[in-house]
Amino acid sequence: MNSQQDVIYGLMNELEEALDKGFPLLGYCFTVVKKDTVTNILDRLYAALPDEIKEARALLRRKEELQYEAQQKAEKIIADAQAEANRLLSESDLLRAVQREAEKIKEQVIADCEDIKHKSLDDAETMRNQAIDEALRIKDGASVYAEQVLVSLEQNLNQLQEIVKNGQVQLERRRAESDGQIAGNYTNQRPEFAKDFKMN
Repeated sequence: MNSQQDVIYGLMNELEEALDKGFPLLGYCFTVVKKDTVTNILDRLYAALPDEIKEARALLRRKEELQYEAQQKAEKIIADAQAEANRLLSESDLLRAVQREAEKIKEQVIADCEDIKHKSLDDAETMRNQAIDEALRIKDGASVYAEQVLVSLEQNLNQLQEIVKNGQVQLERRRAESDGQIAGNYTNQRPEFAKDFKMN
């Protein structure tokens, strides 16, 4: 998940850089950017979205398809009712009754379509809010994770610094001990060399 978040944030940074590199127009109110660059970034951004958001988008598309199918069915029912009313008009004196019935059917179908439409919009809004909440939760989680990583790095650096300091102290102590031993050996050996030389 963290790798997926890194990809998304990286693509968002690329998008910001593309906007920053764009050509400003009308006192920076508008910016001209390469369509291929933005399209490529957006395609990769959509591909990097979490599966939950992709599923929500698929459900929204399915809701729109169902709404379209319902509207098509409603229009067909209305057209069939109208055709039936026209046929009855030419065949009998029950035209008014048939027209009234057709109008009732039409109104009922329209009401049903409106109900389906409102329900689809409500469901889509709920899914959108859930997707936004999930995105915010992921963002907050990424911030907490980044802070934890930085704290851990700081602790590791402090430990390494302490190790280096201890190593320097040990090295200095051994150097001092080594210098002391060399000086002592030289003092002890000097008389042996000095006996070969006599002052008159």
